[in-house]
Amino acid sequence: MRMIRSPFLPAVVASAAFWIAGCGYDSGHPSSGGSTLTGNTTVTLLASSTANDQLSQFSMQLAELTLTSQSGKTVTVLNQPVTPEFIHLNGGIEPLTSTSIPQDVYNSATLTLGEAQFTCIAQQSGGGLQTSEFAYGTVPVSAITVKLPQPITVTGSGMGLTLNLQVSQSASFSNCLGGAGTTFAITPTFELTPMTLAAQPTGTANGLAPGLEGIVTGIDPAAGTFQVESAEGTPSSGLTWTVKAGSGTTYHGIGSFSALQTGMPVDMDVAVQEDGSLAATRLAVYDTSSTNLTVSRGPVDFVDDAGPILYSDDMLGQGYLTLGGTQPFSYGDAAFQTSDQLTNLASLPFAASFTGAALVPGQNLYMTMHATAFGAYPTYTPASTMVLMPQTINGTVVSVATQGQFQVYTVALAPYDLFSALAVQAGQSTGVSNPNVVYVYADNNTERVSAGAAGSVLRFHGVVFNDGGTLRMDCLRINAGVAE
Repeated sequence: MRMIRSPFLPAVVASAAFWIAGCGYDSGHPSSGGSTLTGNTTVTLLASSTANDQLSQFSMQLAELTLTSQSGKTVTVLNQPVTPEFIHLNGGIEPLTSTSIPQDVYNSATLTLGEAQFTCIAQQSGGGLQTSEFAYGTVPVSAITVKLPQPITVTGSGMGLTLNLQVSQSASFSNCLGGAGTTFAITPTFELTPMTLAAQPTGTANGLAPGLEGIVTGIDPAAGTFQVESAEGTPSSGLTWTVKAGSGTTYHGIGSFSALQTGMPVDMDVAVQEDGSLAATRLAVYDTSSTNLTVSRGPVDFVDDAGPILYSDDMLGQGYLTLGGTQPFSYGDAAFQTSDQLTNLASLPFAASFTGAALVPGQNLYMTMHATAFGAYPTYTPASTMVLMPQTINGTVVSVATQGQFQVYTVALAPYDLFSALAVQAGQSTGVSNPNVVYVYADNNTERVSAGAAGSVLRFHGVVFNDGGTLRMDCLRINAGVAE
């Protein structure tokens, strides 16, 4: 039993412990089209997820992934534990590891897992928020499924494999508020599919991994590379990326690669290469000071009308202070910024601005701070930098219109979406007129993995602004939606 802090009342946490293992799905025994498969191919394993808006966090330790060929041979793709957080990867991709495996046709996969946990946030009937985490110490063999929609042909010099967590099939619970009689289950269900990696990828479908975040732990000026430690997992089961900067890298916050320093927090887009290496296409440093640096990343839970105070759910935190769960922060002296992933702010048909007066629960924040201890009322821990970051919403398209160069989707959210659930809390300094609706603006720069008309369910990834009480998203990517 773990207790998770919330702004007002402690959360109910359920946990259980099991032994781990995996299972596979056999899709048949196809031929390789007459070609001879010889030699090895560099395979880069990528994490992704497909989710609606019920959960605010879902992480699990991936211990080992093996493939079995149509002739019965097995190869290992992953044998070092990593612990990705899957909700922030909803519709995106993140590189986990690269390895060389024999060319062959593989028709099943086996995955072993360590611990797994998911988090939901809900408002209590009497006021206040409940943040509940449900966890398994390890995941039982009977609970894990890895589906191959079709056999995977490993060929060529390099390719990707996407391990996509189907969140709605992987987590269930009877009551987010917990309490006596609450039941839950973690049944991780993945789809494993091949990806062709483009030399210059244009989106998540061909090898562009956007929005990777972490702290720089090493720099090699001669090679033009740097190492970034992600906030995901623990030091023994986390992610560390080696990334190369070059002429195709754009910078924000620093002028060039030479200004990058160990200890800086970075937000970057990387191109996954066939040889498994990573090339930075965008590199943003929102806070250039590494002194006593702490980074917190997650949704806003509450904005207090008593002063410049907010509560945020720490999804990906790292640095000097140990974060976790819901934390209070003061932002009176913070510098406000908007994600550097957006390049069309000036052309939007609304004023896309982010200030303390426009904070709304449900928005996704990236915060830095340099305090040496957690603050107490009334200042709490002061935020130095607050950056409005992209997030994914899942909703039903009510209508589609055209405004200038933009398609404008009117999107209805489910009642459990954080905007719908949290904006109605009493005692907040800001609010929106209709927290159940987001107007989504997509232009020619929007990656359209899927498209849909009125009545369809889609996932939209972008930055959500509070435009005078109306929620509007500048959209970066559109994916097929998930049933609500």
